Amino acid sequence: MRSKLFVPGARPELFGKALASAADAISIDLEDAVVEARKGEARAAVAEFLRSSEAQTSTKSIIVRVNALATTHFSTDVRVIASPSLALANLPKVESATEIDAAIAIVDRAFVDAGLRPTLRVLANIESPKGLRNAVAIAEHPRVAGLQLGYADLFGPFGIERRDPQHVYSVMFAVRMAAAEAGVFAYDGAFPDIKDADGFRAEAGMARRLGFLGKSCIHPSQVALANEVFRPGDTEIQQAQRLLDAAREAAGNGAGAFLLDGRMIDTPDIRRAEWVVASSRRA
Repeated sequence: MRSKLFVPGARPELFGKALASAADAISIDLEDAVVEARKGEARAAVAEFLRSSEAQTSTKSIIVRVNALATTHFSTDVRVIASPSLALANLPKVESATEIDAAIAIVDRAFVDAGLRPTLRVLANIESPKGLRNAVAIAEHPRVAGLQLGYADLFGPFGIERRDPQHVYSVMFAVRMAAAEAGVFAYDGAFPDIKDADGFRAEAGMARRLGFLGKSCIHPSQVALANEVFRPGDTEIQQAQRLLDAAREAAGNGAGAFLLDGRMIDTPDIRRAEWVVASSRRA
C-alpha cells in the first residue's frame, strides 16, 4: 500500500475514478471532508458504492475513514460500511486502547447484524499528544492493523510548525517505533500542498527511510510520487534477494549469522531484506 488516495464521501462521482487510478488503496472519507449537513448523503453514497460490483471485484484495498468514536455519527457510519468490500476502517483521533475496545464492540455488532463475520481490522490515527503518548498500547490492540499519522491535528492546535522537518521526523520516529514494537505497519499522513511535489517527495522519502508502508494522498497528482518513493529500487531488490539466498544457504549449513561481502549478517538484516522483497512484490 504505497499510496492511499483520499476521496470525499459526498463525491460519489469520484469513487470509480479513484478505483481506476494508480493508487494501491482508496480511502473514502466520512469525517473532515464532509460537512455536517451532508453526512447522511455521504453515508448513503458510500453504502451504495460498497455494495456495487465495482467495489466487490476491485483488487484495490478500500478503506473508509469514519467519524470519531466520540461523535454522534460513529455508530451510524459503522452500520452503513459493514460490507465484505471493506478492507479496513480508519478511526480518527484515537487516544487509547480502551477507545479501540469500545469502537470494535460497535463495529462487530454492526457486522454481525449484517450477517458478516466480525473480523474487520482498523487503521488507527495518531493525531493528538495523548494518542502519541499511548501509541504503543493502541498499536498492540489485536484488531489494529496499523498506525497512521495525522499532522494537522497533532501540530496545528499547539503552534508546532509543520514545515520544520525535525518536527515531522520526531513524530514519525515515535509512531514507527510504536508500530514496530507491536508488529503492525506505520502509515504516513497527508501532505497538504498539492503543488509542492518536491516537499511531498522529501516528506515521503523520510517516511520511507523510517520503514513506513506508504503515504496518504489528497490529490491524484500525488499518487505517482508516493508510488515512486515507496517502491524499492531494482538494485535494492536484487541485493535483498541475494541476501535471502545466502541466508537460506547458511541456514542449510546450520549457521545463524554469516558473512556476505565482508559484512556480518544476522536476523535484523534478514528481516529487512524480507521486507524489501515483499514490498517489491506488492508494488
